[in-house]
Amino acid sequence: MAAATTAAEGVPIRGPPGEVIHLNVGGKRFSTSRQTLTWIPDSFFSSLLSGRISTLKDETGAIFIDRDPTVFAPILNFLRTKELDPRGVHGSSLLHEAQFYGLTPLVRRLQLREELDRSSCGNVLFNGYLPPPAFPVKRRNRHSLLGPQQLGGRPAPVRRSNTMPPNLGNAGLLGRMLDEKAPPSPSGQPEEPGMVRLVCGHHNWIAVAYTQFLVCYRLKEASGWQLVFSSPRLDWPIERLALTARVPGGALGEHDKMVAAATCSEILLWALQVEGGGSEIGVFHLGVPVEALFFVGNQLIATSHTGRIGVWNAVTKHWQVQEIQPITSYDAAGSFLLLGCNNGSIYYVDVQKFPLRMKDNDLLVSELYRDPAEDGVTALSVYLTPKTSDSGNWIEIAYGTSSGGVRVIVQHPETVGSGPQLFQTFTVHRSPVTKIMLSEKHLISVCADNNHVRTWSVTRFRGMISTQPGSTPLASFKILALESADGHGGCSAGNDIGPYGERDDQQVFIQKVVPSASQLFVRLSSTGQRVCSVRSVDGSPTTAFTVLECEGSRRLGSRPRRYLLTGQANGSLAMWDLTTAMDSLGQAPAGGLTEQELMEQLEHCELAPLPQLHFPLCAMGGRGDSVVTPGADHRGSPSPPKAEARRRGGGSFVERCQELVRSGPELRRPPTPAPWPSAGLSTPLMPPKMKLNETSF
Repeated sequence: MAAATTAAEGVPIRGPPGEVIHLNVGGKRFSTSRQTLTWIPDSFFSSLLSGRISTLKDETGAIFIDRDPTVFAPILNFLRTKELDPRGVHGSSLLHEAQFYGLTPLVRRLQLREELDRSSCGNVLFNGYLPPPAFPVKRRNRHSLLGPQQLGGRPAPVRRSNTMPPNLGNAGLLGRMLDEKAPPSPSGQPEEPGMVRLVCGHHNWIAVAYTQFLVCYRLKEASGWQLVFSSPRLDWPIERLALTARVPGGALGEHDKMVAAATCSEILLWALQVEGGGSEIGVFHLGVPVEALFFVGNQLIATSHTGRIGVWNAVTKHWQVQEIQPITSYDAAGSFLLLGCNNGSIYYVDVQKFPLRMKDNDLLVSELYRDPAEDGVTALSVYLTPKTSDSGNWIEIAYGTSSGGVRVIVQHPETVGSGPQLFQTFTVHRSPVTKIMLSEKHLISVCADNNHVRTWSVTRFRGMISTQPGSTPLASFKILALESADGHGGCSAGNDIGPYGERDDQQVFIQKVVPSASQLFVRLSSTGQRVCSVRSVDGSPTTAFTVLECEGSRRLGSRPRRYLLTGQANGSLAMWDLTTAMDSLGQAPAGGLTEQELMEQLEHCELAPLPQLHFPLCAMGGRGDSVVTPGADHRGSPSPPKAEARRRGGGSFVERCQELVRSGPELRRPPTPAPWPSAGLSTPLMPPKMKLNETSF
């Protein structure tokens, strides 16, 4: 049994410098001299041996310290030799322990090593940085949220489907509660008005939504990204965002650029000008919470899980609302909008013919297919093959169900009247399917079990899906992404994992492990292989992200580029070149996060009990210095004065480098780790099959 002995208050315990001190650190014995432990003033050891901190001794009389002995070994070696030898200990763990013990020279050295390895200008993939915009003045002409939400003097009915997350019924509740305050964040803490909530892009345009206003940027070939529109300050927080920047052959010509924002049941729509500025088109009401907002051509579409759909046509300026079955998924292909419902049916609307083919003032919503088991259609993906005959396209539809099934149906151009035919069925998931993607080369499905992904390779003949040899299993992995308990489903707004990219190219998942993370992992959607990882250049958490397919320059030899856009908690926007990352794919380590990387990410949050299983309605388509406090988590341990802490940890990077050179040996960089196996630079577009297991996070 260990016995605690405390020095009398005010009477320091002193001894000769050469006195041998025996330590028991986490069960492992260490012996050293008093002088070795106390040569750094105001440290944990000087306070311990002077009696300012109570000591706990084991049965042999050694001072017991309840810390990790593996990390303590290089720390003790630094106290002996003033040289740093990590001995395989991770830098973040070593820095944490050095801060606990209050070893200022070691803390400075470790912080400098981290800063030398990281640059505020990012790595080779860093493509641009947009600072936070100016906060707009408060909007004067308020739009009431009360009147239009009433239907016939009664509250709008909110019906729940049995396959939608239960918390979606409260979407937009903050909009009715907001007055002059910013809404609370999902973590429960007050949300910063300047935090990026949503990011979306279309062609060479970007829309960024903050708590109560939005801005739009346009890419100009010579001058780069330019701010062209900033909305007035709104009276409610923005929950949904949609942007359209170009409709080839559209009836509006150059006036086809629009941005829309929504909260609860209210939708605001603006027209954007190419040279800057914009004008408000109008305010529209769905009557129930808006859970999906997007454009199909010139048409603005708003849907709700309650079964209501709203369509606004840019040519006729007409807003039409209609009730159908509770909606659990959607996708758009060309001018077709497909809706998956909880009764197992897939409905379609040809928005190009709206409102020319209206009947009884209703949208022409037609049932296309019904699931054989009548399971709810929880995920939907449409793929239009290249035109194979004079009668039209071969339409392929993949969908997932609430029971975990994955089905593929096809529509022949010559058999339009008979409806789609069931092509393939997979029952590999035991949880509801939340996402599905059918592309030229792959079929990808994601279920609600911590974003478990299953992928298949697709065989095609003359562009059409073929049964010879048919779809074959390719990979199984997880995209672990922990979200706040009160987020909108499994994919909170602004943090959709994807997959992103054109359907005739390699697509990617974007993985953000914890809500407050500043690092994102980009992984191939087909195999789970890591493409790259990016970290915010200013150290602020990433609060929203998306992938933009940006059209190429007019210069000879230019090609379209793919960018990862990350919105930060401080309001800035960073851009990362994914095209370069994809070109050098063979040089990146394969797989997802390692166990060590996963634990590092999880250190930034406190894990709560698992929420109720649910899935989303998603479309498939300079760092400061820490103040050193010795014994920070040791009860009763004193802290040094704040001025002294600032003196030890303050100063610019150059000043601290100069001080380090004067006070100690030359900084030694850790040995370079062995490179990961590489498949070479000549990796084909579809990487070779590789065996992935469930330990790939």
